[in-house]
Amino acid sequence: MIRRAAVLPHPPLIVPELTGGGDRDADAVRAGCVAAARALAEATPRWCVVGAGARPGLFGPEVAGTFRGYGVDVRVGLGASADLAFADPDLPLPALVAGWLRAEVGAGDVTVRIVPFDLPPADCAALGAELAAELAGDDPVGLLVLGDGSHRHGERAVGRPDDRAGDFDDTVAKALAAVDLDALSALDPDLAAELGAAGRAPWQVLAGAVRATGGDWRAEARMSVPFGVAYHFATWVAG
Repeated sequence: MIRRAAVLPHPPLIVPELTGGGDRDADAVRAGCVAAARALAEATPRWCVVGAGARPGLFGPEVAGTFRGYGVDVRVGLGASADLAFADPDLPLPALVAGWLRAEVGAGDVTVRIVPFDLPPADCAALGAELAAELAGDDPVGLLVLGDGSHRHGERAVGRPDDRAGDFDDTVAKALAAVDLDALSALDPDLAAELGAAGRAPWQVLAGAVRATGGDWRAEARMSVPFGVAYHFATWVAG
């Protein structure tokens, strides 16, 4: 059963070799991700990971990938059985980050489900319910949800700045802090796409999974915007 969830960003800069060190903002993002992943691994060593990408699919513990497409051939595996000699250069970014975090904190094998960026909210809810059913049982399971907020914040925006980005990510941050499943489910996919918020679909899968799991949940959440991109960090724990 899903007993704990962690919501994290998935920037490539989480990998030290890609930044060269000395970037305080990158170091802070990395530290936040590692701390949350370590807490997730200590509580629930079995992970199910959800992210969004242009290559939807299910990637199991035997899969390996490389960050070569982001500048450095850092290889990661989703499980102990993964052969790094056969690292997939096209493995989606959320799967790469999940593999890096798994190794960094000593988690067990992980399975990564990549959904389309434009998966409709109703389909996200249905997928979340399916995951809750698949993961039901006595063994605790951790749900790791990877995705960034809008990349259109301020002068450091990846694309042109958009005044709507602030309100959008404030809504996400408040929903994550309050375990507000309705607010997450109500996020507008068209607006999220215009703002470059890759986390919209994974967050809505999370809402569907927790709704189907039931119970009382408590949360800790925060947001940072160091590079013109909103990074959401949240931990949800079933009471």
